[in-house]
Amino acid sequence: MSFLERLQPENPIAYDLLVLSIVVLTGIGLGNIRVAGIKLGVAGVLFSGLAASHFGLCPETEVAHFLKDFGLVLFVFALGIQMGPGFFASLRRQGRLLNGYAVALVLGGALVALAGGWMFEMPYPAIAGLFAGATTNTPALGAAQQALASAHSDPAHVTLAALSYAATYPLAIVGIILSLILIRLFFKIDVAAEAEQFRLEQGAGIEPLHRMNLCVENPNLAGLAIAGIPGLHETNVVISRHRRGSGPEVSIASPETILHVGDLIMAVGTHAHLEQFRLIIGSESTENLMKAPGSVTFRRVVLTNKRMLGKTVRELGLEHFHNVAVTRVSRGDLIFTALPDLRLQFGDMLQLVGDEESLNQATQAVGNAVHTLQETKFASIFVGIMLGILLGLYPFRIEGLPAPVRLGLAGGPLVMAILLSHLGRLGPMIVHMPLNANRALRELGIILFLANVGLLSGEKFAATLFSAQGLEWVGLGVLVTMLPLLIIGFIARKFHRINFMTLCGMLSGGMTDPPALAFATSMARCDSPAIAYAAVYPLTMLRRLVVAQIIAQLG
Repeated sequence: MSFLERLQPENPIAYDLLVLSIVVLTGIGLGNIRVAGIKLGVAGVLFSGLAASHFGLCPETEVAHFLKDFGLVLFVFALGIQMGPGFFASLRRQGRLLNGYAVALVLGGALVALAGGWMFEMPYPAIAGLFAGATTNTPALGAAQQALASAHSDPAHVTLAALSYAATYPLAIVGIILSLILIRLFFKIDVAAEAEQFRLEQGAGIEPLHRMNLCVENPNLAGLAIAGIPGLHETNVVISRHRRGSGPEVSIASPETILHVGDLIMAVGTHAHLEQFRLIIGSESTENLMKAPGSVTFRRVVLTNKRMLGKTVRELGLEHFHNVAVTRVSRGDLIFTALPDLRLQFGDMLQLVGDEESLNQATQAVGNAVHTLQETKFASIFVGIMLGILLGLYPFRIEGLPAPVRLGLAGGPLVMAILLSHLGRLGPMIVHMPLNANRALRELGIILFLANVGLLSGEKFAATLFSAQGLEWVGLGVLVTMLPLLIIGFIARKFHRINFMTLCGMLSGGMTDPPALAFATSMARCDSPAIAYAAVYPLTMLRRLVVAQIIAQLG
């Protein structure tokens, strides 16, 4: 300790970095300690920071504030980039019902926190911090603190929010997991059976793509171009190969290819759509054009050419310029039929059909620079962060509040990241972050935020926690955590018969709690709960940011 005391006045930057490193290393070790199968995870850094500050290890205040806010921005922006591509698709599926329950979860927690706060005569900043901690929502704490600072509140109120957050956070993690266990026991749920049912339900909603070889028998199609086949667009089928009559040569099927009775074509689509299309064309053939002699083959290539981004399959014009057909598009875990109006994004994998020379030309046009998928586009990231900060500064005035509500450093970058990730580009710049880089930025961001929250709040933490006020916070925090979870969980299971895998994901996402999701996936022995988690997480995060700011400014 004497070494650090001597170092602080001599080299304050080195001192600050050493303190931060000690806090982070100690916190990571603390977070990996399991108690009854539960561990704090990255939240251990918060308590390490509180302990360090309690024993006098404090960095420069301005430095700690900068690192705290910068870490928060990194975390929420990387989170938004990860959630963006599937966010709007998840809303179109079961998202409305699940997000409706998530709204009830947020409002229920806020009402319990306010009712308890009024009962114990708590200051509103403490209620806001308690609301954030009891729902394990770290960015909500950041939003509440920023709202208080913007309203020029007493600095002690900003610290008070962090103290109540830290007091309620540990039991909140346990409370969420305990709520999932109680729901399972009350309804006597067989987790393995629910997981299997979930798999079957998801499988029924996502139809795989098939190939079908069809013989043209409909005389009305004679002399008609493929693009003019009735029902082609309605059935969402793509035709990739064509053979004239019983001839030996297989060629690429282009929109201009003329059909004759007796021709053989290969179509790609879902089984149901192919069956509908078969009724239009003729009958299914036992011959397989993929195995027929000829120079036609297929290749999978990755779209990395900037000039191709944002274009539809039709606008690519590969069949016209390179005599190549696009049959499928893979985007992450999703596989689409390459319909003409499907708009393409950076990193999409296209399945092309053609001869070797044509495929080589098309591959060069598409890009197929696989190594670029591992490159982080920092220019677009910092432009996105800049726009997110500006969005977060925009004031939304609510009648009765002393200061306007803002999305802040937590909400603005999150919204902007979701939008940019969904669009895939910002003008000429590609918005792309490899998964490993995303995880690294998220981890670094949340570690910086929690470590510096602890360092800025730890001086008064111990005295506050073990006081009558601290015990009130802990008790009320348990109610804020568990009461809405149990009520919403009971209603969702009883009246909507929501699958337990979906229910676990929705409740974990509604509390924005990764440890609860990890517990649910380990209990299910699969990643099924993550689907519902992703469907409710982004909007729930925004709601909690706004509600925490409103509570903080009520006084």
